[in-house]
Amino acid sequence: MGIARSKTFGPMAWFYLLIAGFFEIGWAMGMKLNHGFTRFWPTAATLVCMVSSLAFLSFSLKSIPIGTGYAVWTGIGAAGTAMLGMVLLGESRDILRLVCLGLIVVGVLGLKFVADRSERAKEHIKGDVSSASESAAPEPQVILRRPPPA
Repeated sequence: MGIARSKTFGPMAWFYLLIAGFFEIGWAMGMKLNHGFTRFWPTAATLVCMVSSLAFLSFSLKSIPIGTGYAVWTGIGAAGTAMLGMVLLGESRDILRLVCLGLIVVGVLGLKFVADRSERAKEHIKGDVSSASESAAPEPQVILRRPPPA
């Protein structure tokens, strides 16, 4: 029994993954703002973001490989949360920190492009195999018969 997986990644799967990443940023920021789940509205918003993030991640993983999807999801969340921390919470904007965040972003984009390239290569190979099998001459059939009883 295998896991049902769509044959192509498609733009909707990547859109769902992007939305999941944004909700991950939301719940990470919510964790900072809810003060240990002691403030009602930030806690409610955090929980909504958590559930939404996991739901959209799950939708995207119907067709995106788990390793790629999870890495992109956490990369979006980590980089986005760090950037919002700098902008909204006055966290350090040290040059090395910015370089490291840039590396995360480059890694996330790289995973998306490699996944798309891999999918196109699979489709190309599959197309070559199916066209080769269509153009090949059919194999002769051998019919074995028993001799009539004596």
